Amino acid sequence: MESMHGAAGQIRLAILDGEGVTRTLAGSIVDAMDHACATPVAYHSFEPFYAASTQVRPDVMIVDLETLGQDGHLSRLAAAQPQAMLMAVSSRGSLTRSLAAMEAGAHDVISVPADPVAVAERIDRFLIQNIRVPRDEAGRRIPGRGQPGGAPEEPYRFEGFVGGSARMREVYDQIRRIAPSSAPVFVTGESGSGKELCAAAIHARSPRREAPFIAINCAAIPGELMESEIFGHVRGAFTGASESRPGAAELADKGTLFLDEIGEMDMALQSKLLRFVQTGTVQRIGDTRPRPVDVRILCATNRDPHAEIAAARFREDLFYRLHVLPIRLPALRDRREDILPLAGTFLARHAGEEGRAFTGIAPCAGEKLLTYDWPGNVRQLENAIRQAVVLNDGDALTAAMLPAFLSGEGLSHRQDAARHAAAMQHRRRGGEIEPLWAQEKRIIEDALDAFDGNIAKAAAALEISPSTIYRKRQSWSGRPEGEGFAPFTGFAG
Repeated sequence: MESMHGAAGQIRLAILDGEGVTRTLAGSIVDAMDHACATPVAYHSFEPFYAASTQVRPDVMIVDLETLGQDGHLSRLAAAQPQAMLMAVSSRGSLTRSLAAMEAGAHDVISVPADPVAVAERIDRFLIQNIRVPRDEAGRRIPGRGQPGGAPEEPYRFEGFVGGSARMREVYDQIRRIAPSSAPVFVTGESGSGKELCAAAIHARSPRREAPFIAINCAAIPGELMESEIFGHVRGAFTGASESRPGAAELADKGTLFLDEIGEMDMALQSKLLRFVQTGTVQRIGDTRPRPVDVRILCATNRDPHAEIAAARFREDLFYRLHVLPIRLPALRDRREDILPLAGTFLARHAGEEGRAFTGIAPCAGEKLLTYDWPGNVRQLENAIRQAVVLNDGDALTAAMLPAFLSGEGLSHRQDAARHAAAMQHRRRGGEIEPLWAQEKRIIEDALDAFDGNIAKAAAALEISPSTIYRKRQSWSGRPEGEGFAPFTGFAG
């Protein structure tokens, strides 16, 4: 089999097709593309295709769904090759199958026969926007760098962030536009997704960059000390206050005050913070004199602020004072193409700190890093790399060196829990056995809850296909909970 590598500047295109129809279509697509392509390489079955793609990292993968067989195979490809455009081809034209393919990670789904010119335009557009075309902050292409098929380029960096995925470039663009303002910024995102880094980037890009950036973690300071930390106190204001001390708000004068995990702040202090935001003055504990300060307030939380307001844990009036310029940071699992650049950066950093000889990440380790969901986000990824560096040595980081949780033990435990929870739903209702459709609905919904709505994982735990879940949910639409028996169509495997 010939290599997927093309000459410098050429796009590498790989095809999975057992019947020959997709290979014929791919040839017409290549002829119509604006980008120069190396000769496409075709494979007849999944495993050789997958093995080759992990070695040479194609730019475009065109996959025949009938040859592929399992939706789980599509998920594996999407996770292992996040930098590539994954285009699924279907000869059956099923809407359910197309939805399942998109859910599994395909960028696009086409039905044959298809217009090769239209498909080529879609691929060219994706390549321009997403693959190996590095640009400066004004959006201009950097000459001589990032040619398709060339050597790996340095990771895209922005004010401490690493990663050039489309989701993160949107965040960088927001930061550029928000930074010059003095309006409050409200950053949301899961723990470990980089909220403090985002706040520091806004400050660094703002006219206040030469003034202090003061960060307070509201979750790390006891509630009784928080008011003093933010507003300060005078001598004798409380037991232990042996001298007057300014708070973070005064220390940040002319600069930026960042309140991390603001959702942890108690309601009484929230009312005082609201007054500070409204008046621009602070009053130290035990003092009678208000002090004017000029600070820009940035805040962040990993909670849903609307849910916190509904639960009476966060003041609605304070939220609308602070929620002027919102930024939402994506979870690491939603920007998988950044995982390997981040891992490589952490490897170089911690190898240097620990005196280790690591210079790269082996493909087997890269696949594990790419296919894990990273509930702890970038922070968890860095900790995993650091642990591997401290406990091992070598030229390349291998899969065996990675922490045990990357081997899937945690996922198996969750699958067992999902199966157990689903089994518990086979119970009697009102002394009678529930209709089969109702039991089926409960089982699938419980599995979806166990995996935070991830259809692919719920399907794997139930040992059915994702398309079955889509079809069942469509059949339940509008059905009242107490409706009678519906014909059983069975779980599709």
